[in-house]
Amino acid sequence: MTMTISPFLTALGSEGPPADRAKDMDLYGWLIGSWEMDSVHYLDDGTIQKWNGECHFGWVLEGRAIQDVWFRPKRPAPSTMYGTTLRIFDPGIDGWHIIWNDPLNRDHSRQIGRAEGKDIVQLGNDSRGLKTRWRFTEITDNSFHWIGEERSSESEPWQITYEHLARRTKP
Repeated sequence: MTMTISPFLTALGSEGPPADRAKDMDLYGWLIGSWEMDSVHYLDDGTIQKWNGECHFGWVLEGRAIQDVWFRPKRPAPSTMYGTTLRIFDPGIDGWHIIWNDPLNRDHSRQIGRAEGKDIVQLGNDSRGLKTRWRFTEITDNSFHWIGEERSSESEPWQITYEHLARRTKP
């Protein structure tokens, strides 16, 4: 079976950022490529669910944004999560607009992403109205630890809900 790339995907994808944006794109640009991951979901009742998964990152919109696709478990198993993130740098706020959507679970989130020391921290709200903090930590060229946290108000402590330990499979 021969697979062809549709005109839509050709128009969406890009080889890299434009020269005038290259430096600004470094915060997330290192993610470009394919990753496999071990995922953990911490439920409110104290139980833990574990899966494997994969995610793929690429340049889009003439290299002015980075888009990814996350799913678990790894293909070809039926998905329990299948979503995409669009990350767009905004020089006006010196940060990134982050838009996540998982139509399978009817989940979405809007956040602002910035560097905090060696980490990347994204803050915002999810589809349930909860405050969210998603962090990329322990970043190397070939691995990262992603931590998803939530809380219902500023006065409450952050609760870890998800963790993903990712390993690069393709640049």
